[in-house]
This record gives sequence, structure tokens and C-alpha cells, in this order.
Amino acid sequence: MRTAVIIGGGIGGLAAARALTRRGWRVRVLERAEAVEGLGAGLAMAPNALRALDTLGLGDAVRSRGAVGSAGIRTWRGRWILPTDAEALRRRFGDTIVVLPRAELVDLLGGGPVAELVHTSAEAELIDPGGPVRPARVRADGRERTADLVVAADGVRSRTRARLFPPAAGHPGPIYSGSTTWRVIAPGVTVKEAGESWGPEGLVGLMPLAAGGTYFYAMARLLAGTPSRPVTHHRPAAPREGQGLPPSTDEHAELVRRFGHWHDPIPEVLADADPGAVLRNDVWHLPDPPPAYHSGRVALLGDAAHAMTPNLGQGACMAVEDAVTLAHAVGAGPADTDLREALAAYTAARLPRAAGLVRRSAAVGRMSSLRHPMARALRDTGIRLLDRVAPSLFYGPLEDVFGWRPPAD
Repeated sequence: MRTAVIIGGGIGGLAAARALTRRGWRVRVLERAEAVEGLGAGLAMAPNALRALDTLGLGDAVRSRGAVGSAGIRTWRGRWILPTDAEALRRRFGDTIVVLPRAELVDLLGGGPVAELVHTSAEAELIDPGGPVRPARVRADGRERTADLVVAADGVRSRTRARLFPPAAGHPGPIYSGSTTWRVIAPGVTVKEAGESWGPEGLVGLMPLAAGGTYFYAMARLLAGTPSRPVTHHRPAAPREGQGLPPSTDEHAELVRRFGHWHDPIPEVLADADPGAVLRNDVWHLPDPPPAYHSGRVALLGDAAHAMTPNLGQGACMAVEDAVTLAHAVGAGPADTDLREALAAYTAARLPRAAGLVRRSAAVGRMSSLRHPMARALRDTGIRLLDRVAPSLFYGPLEDVFGWRPPAD
């Protein structure tokens, strides 16, 4: 039986563990945290990710736990720019978007036989990526482990990626996207429909949860690491491009300052959210992909390979895609010569698609964060006209995202 070590116990790492185990690999997951937790608020699983989850035997479980979402867009005053029909998405792609708490997806991926494979408090480091006649070597817990395959699912600041493709050799690492996100769940308010609102201070997304409550997320352009500031007045002017904000740590107050005067039910959702539960993250991404998603016996997966901005809602989706594609490529434990070909096939299948979505997500982020009123008016009018006159031009690009299907044996 072939062996695999997975560095990282997040969504991508757990999905890879489940996918490889189903293919007959003996797997060990090394997670540096003390426990595998679904840190974060909520996430959306698009039709492409649901198909990938189907291959892991979890698609229906996710559908049953999640709420049906759509992807409509409004202005910050509440006027529709692009209403989206969830049933139209279902007819076109076979599924709609399913929204659920991140912790529930982590529980599903890491449950059952996978739970026994995870070793926490295990800070892992790649020692040797291996080669045609030698295994890869990883150090963790003060000891070395060898494996036929190492899967690096260690996030946007992946030490494994830097080891394989060092910046000193001309391979750029992650850069700050120029935007910051906030996430929180409002348990006492359930919105009727999912969607985003775009305005001068950034964007807000509201997604209903199946068990009740609303997943709230927001995004704004901000200098990396700039502290938030407390509420000072109700309708502040939007900061200039690149301008930071005075120091504070009250992220909930920052959300109220930026978005508390937007259309209903945004103020109600913010009022219901626990101020101490707001998560903030500066968004880093990989606009320049590594030359390959593999080297030696190591495969990069998820954010370690293609960290992207959240504007397409595809970060977790792409990690699950990676996992099932990698497991299909390496099969049930190939011979050494076949493993090199299998990992090359994995790169060929994943790098063009993922790199394209990284660029597209960043472009959507720039479009959604326009500050000049005239630029926003032209954008909104153009989107409305496109939807009315040639809706296929809108749904066509979604085919590239939502229309993906897992590789078949």
C-alpha cells in the first residue's frame, strides 16, 4: 500500500485525505494546530464543488445541511443590479449554491475514518521532495517520516511551496490584494435570499443558513494590517485609495461605520452579530502561479497552490476540486515511474484552470470596489443591460467555473 503525508488539516487537506483513502492509500495528516477546527464563519459550495464532494460521498450531506443560495447583486441602497434566480442556476448547472457554516464542512470531511488519520500539534516541514528512486521526507514531532507522496495543503504562506519554488529563484510568493475581509454569523436574523451589495465603502454579502441565522461577509480596500477605528459619525466619507485608518481594534464598530447605513436588512444583521465574533483577514493571493503544482513527490493543493481573493467564492471549492483530481491522477498507488507522470497530469489539469480563476476573482474584486460615483453608475448600467439584452454573455463565463466535472475513470 502506498503512503501519503498531508501537511495541513484544513478543508483541502481533509478532502485530500478522504480522496486518497478511498483510492487505497495509507494517509497521515499533520496539522500544526492543537485541534482541527472549522475556523471562520460560513462558506458557499458552488455546483462544481458539490460534484467534487459527490465523488467523496459527501455531496448529499452538504446539500442537506446547507441553505440554497443565489448570487444576486444590489447597490448599497438596495436597488438590484443583477437579480439571480436560484432555480435558473439549478436548471443550468444541475445544482445551486449551498451555504453552510465552515465548521460543518470540516466536520464532514474530517469525520469517519479520516478522524483517525489526523495528528494535531504537528508542525511539519518538508526535508526532501524525493525523486524517482527515493521517497519524500518530512520532519514533524521531532522525527522524520518518509512517504511515496506528500500533499502540501499548508495555506497561502506555504513553507512547502517556498521550499520547492523559492522567491530567491524568481518565483514570487503571495502578495497583498489591497483588500480586507470581515466575516461573522448573525444567529438571530435570517435573510430571505442570498446576495451581495456593492457600494463606495466596499461590498457586503448576506447568505441564509439552513439552521437559521445569516452568514455576513464584507470586503473593503484597506492597507494591510491597518487597525480599524471606532464609530465617529453615521455617514463618513470613503477613504481615498491606499489611505489607512487610525488605530483601533473594534472590528464590529468598523463594520457599522462602513456599512451600518446601507439598505435593509444589513443594519439589522450587524446589530444581531456578536461584536466579539467578527473575524478580519487581510486578503493575500498568488497572482503569479508557481511554475507547477508539483515537484518530486510533492503536490501543492488549495491556497498553497492558488490562493485567490474571495470574490468568486471559489477558494474552498477549488481545494476540493484539487483533492479529487489529485486522487484520480495518482490512482490506487502507482509505480514510481507512473507517479511522476501522474503528478505532471495533476499540474496540467489544475494549473491553467486555477490560475485563470485567480485572475478572474481579482478582476471581480476590482470591479466591485469602484469608488467614483460615475464609474459605479457605468458599471451598474452595463451589468443591467447585459443581463437584459444578452444574458448568455453573463452565464457563459459561469460555465467555466460552475460547469467543471470531476475526472472519470
